[in-house]
Amino acid sequence: MKSKKVQELTRFEMAELINENCYAILPVGATEQHGPHLPIGTDVYLAEYVAKKLSERIDSVIFPSLNFGYSWVWKDLPGTLTLGQEAFKKVLNELIVSMIGQGFRRIIIVNGHDSNNKAIRYVQREIKDVYPDIEVLMMFYPGMSSLYQKHMETPTWGGMFHADEWETSLMLAARPDLVDMSKAVEEYPIKPDLYGLDASSLSSISQSGIFGNPTKATREKGEMIIKEMIDNITEILDRNKGAD
Repeated sequence: MKSKKVQELTRFEMAELINENCYAILPVGATEQHGPHLPIGTDVYLAEYVAKKLSERIDSVIFPSLNFGYSWVWKDLPGTLTLGQEAFKKVLNELIVSMIGQGFRRIIIVNGHDSNNKAIRYVQREIKDVYPDIEVLMMFYPGMSSLYQKHMETPTWGGMFHADEWETSLMLAARPDLVDMSKAVEEYPIKPDLYGLDASSLSSISQSGIFGNPTKATREKGEMIIKEMIDNITEILDRNKGAD
């Protein structure tokens, strides 16, 4: 299996891999706050880690990560940078079109940031309209619902997770050197009456920037989740090889 970063290859090595019809993997994340115990780059680090583990199982190359996404809800807090939805879509669309121009026919977007999902889905559809024979897949923690129930001890905040047991466990597996568990705190903020109806920023709801309970996170949980997730997606890819 080939598993290589594009930045480390020559143009001739890339040409060979493209001719072999390998997957192009693009990690996508965000640059935003993740509480007092996780780094601002959490979503990117997790996307990169999942991409790395996936690339070890399939013929692929990994492109440089897209570090910025749609992070409007945290834009007022230090370190958070956000793209607008349309800007994010345009950048992603143009990167994928450029990959197609290079000769890639199978592209996987590994996303680590929930708020990117809607824009990515629109880009997938736009690409499909113009390039019907190109396969563009999106991975955002596939099978998360069952994996969460299986491995997590604490509930989400009404279905939302941020700097919680889930993300903290994954970061303890991916980048334990950047996690400070001594600063992890539990917070399930009280939902304002208009939450979900108005355009309230999450930064105005949570004091810590945490939505959940990261104190129950462990590296072992994160490693099990990643393994089962990658097992699942590679099985799906194998079953659908004939559709390429």
